[in-house]
Amino acid sequence: MSAETHPLAPHVLPPFVGGADGSDPLFSAIIVIVVIAVLGIGVFYLKLHAIPEQLAHKHSNTQSQLIMVLALMALFTHNNVFWVAALILALLKLPDFLTPINSISESLKKIGAEANG
Repeated sequence: MSAETHPLAPHVLPPFVGGADGSDPLFSAIIVIVVIAVLGIGVFYLKLHAIPEQLAHKHSNTQSQLIMVLALMALFTHNNVFWVAALILALLKLPDFLTPINSISESLKKIGAEANG
């Protein structure tokens, strides 16, 4: 096969028409655009799901673990309720009830040990 244009074909072809050698510039351009678009949408989707985890770094370890688990559940199940719950937990600071209770318990142990002996 020769790469010459047929004599009956118009001499000026639009740029999107494939050449006689089998090249197709429009197809190649669309493939590049689609691959870039799919990768861009994927990165945006994963960044969006990571917002609660990024906000959770300022909280306690247990709360941040709960937020990360909810964010992963939202990512794998495509259930937006988990993502919204993770975002709400990331924006709220839960009060620490455990530290005062442990302090009271330790104080009562010390008082009981002093009273018994």
